Amino acid sequence: MKSGLRALVGSVILATLAACSTGPRRSLEGPPTPPAARPEAPLPPLTGSLAHPKSRWVPAPWSELPGFSEDALNEAWVALIANCARPNAAIAPLCGEMRQLSLADEAQQREWMMQRLQPYRVESMSGQASGKLTSYYEPIFDGARRPDATHTVPIYAPPAGLAQGRPWFTRQQIDTVAQAQAALRGRELVWLADPIDALMLHIQGSGRVRLTEPNGVQRVVRLAFAGSNEQPYRSVNQWLLSQGVTRITPWPDATKSWAAANPDRLQQLLWSNPRYIFFREEPMSEVDAAFGPRGAQGVPLTAGRSIAVDRDSIPYGTPVWLASSGPAVQLNRLVVAQDTGSAIVGAVRADFFAGTGPEAGRLASAVDQPLRLWVLWPRAERQASQP
Repeated sequence: MKSGLRALVGSVILATLAACSTGPRRSLEGPPTPPAARPEAPLPPLTGSLAHPKSRWVPAPWSELPGFSEDALNEAWVALIANCARPNAAIAPLCGEMRQLSLADEAQQREWMMQRLQPYRVESMSGQASGKLTSYYEPIFDGARRPDATHTVPIYAPPAGLAQGRPWFTRQQIDTVAQAQAALRGRELVWLADPIDALMLHIQGSGRVRLTEPNGVQRVVRLAFAGSNEQPYRSVNQWLLSQGVTRITPWPDATKSWAAANPDRLQQLLWSNPRYIFFREEPMSEVDAAFGPRGAQGVPLTAGRSIAVDRDSIPYGTPVWLASSGPAVQLNRLVVAQDTGSAIVGAVRADFFAGTGPEAGRLASAVDQPLRLWVLWPRAERQASQP
């Protein structure tokens, strides 16, 4: 993130950042009435410069958005401002106004949204408006720079010759094939103590590691996604279920318990997911520590306000209204599409960034519930690139 944005977010809005709060929100009497010159309906189908080949967007009134009058928009504005470090072509013209509103009250922010944006319900090409919400987070582990009696599991930087779109060795081959091991020799970034923790880091795609450097200085570094072996992702939980295991939650505690009781089958469990992730190390300032890792859009994720999507359904940088109710959490809130994942595929599909640390991890492991989405797109008169 550019230094100007860091300063703005760090000194002005950082106090509003909340990691996935789901408690009661301050209610308003209701959303302001849109100006008469901007009728909500009828509207033509949305066609524009940013393609969304896996979904169709259906114009919808603001009243269709569950909880719109109750969301804590000041929290969401952090993600909107971060989004403006690398906005998509449709949102970029609005960034100046959004920055000016960073200290406005929620009623002003809500009125601005209704004046400048139009909700479109996201549906599959066949008209299905419901989908699935899962969640992910940024774990924190203790690690070491060099292997020792405790820390024996390496986390690697990408090997030379790794190419996007070209399959590399599977997870099992990385552990067993001499050519793969030779390619990774010297690429170790850190070492962890538990192979299940390493697997979790691979599944989440990023994490933080607490280190004691050789000079005795303790520091925390971020390991960010730097590439994959381009092998398919397979769910470890599904593999456990196929083996007759009935207790798979909470993750990873249940998995660690199973591994401790079945040490001779640990490698089978690990190898059930052939996908393998490589990382790069990033130092963290105090401002960096308040945000999540950079998503696929290239901007830091905001806890509770960033989602991963299928970019063929929703372009990166798009504000989205998310509605999901389930046993884990009820979410009706403004989020921003800022990331993706190999398992996040389909029109109405999202992965909710819960934040950093164990509490966020407990929430993320429990979320698997129904989902509805509305993209919030600039109104037609502000879209010069739209026909």
